Amino acid sequence: MKKEVKITLTQNIFRILLALFMIYAGFSHLTFNRIDFQAQVPDWVPLSKDLVVILSGIVEIGLGLTLLLWKKQRANIGWALALFFILVFPGNVSQYLEGRDAFGALNSDGARLIRLLFQPVLIAWALWSAGSWKAWRTSKNEA
Repeated sequence: MKKEVKITLTQNIFRILLALFMIYAGFSHLTFNRIDFQAQVPDWVPLSKDLVVILSGIVEIGLGLTLLLWKKQRANIGWALALFFILVFPGNVSQYLEGRDAFGALNSDGARLIRLLFQPVLIAWALWSAGSWKAWRTSKNEA
């Protein structure tokens, strides 16, 4: 059985913040921001935009809750969350390329571009705050 990787207080605080952000974002997918999130679903996705928003909201809530509560799988959940951020990135690119407004603040190419640049920050945040990078390095050293 793998040894659990310790994370710092700062990592733990940022992990909790990210988990709460994910739960909030998922809830907003299902309720008050549902239409705005549909602007991110590219036209080439072969599913209903509303269904994609609902499913991604459920996934976000699930990832947020597990990141918050499932300590023994924290590092793996960090990888899963990073993968989720990678998988939704084409939607952000599509929103930028097609000039689709959303959320009131994403109403210019500049704002949409800044959002694209923030995606790698979210990926790094997930991997760092969950201790995923450290767990991966530790497992490589033990092999």
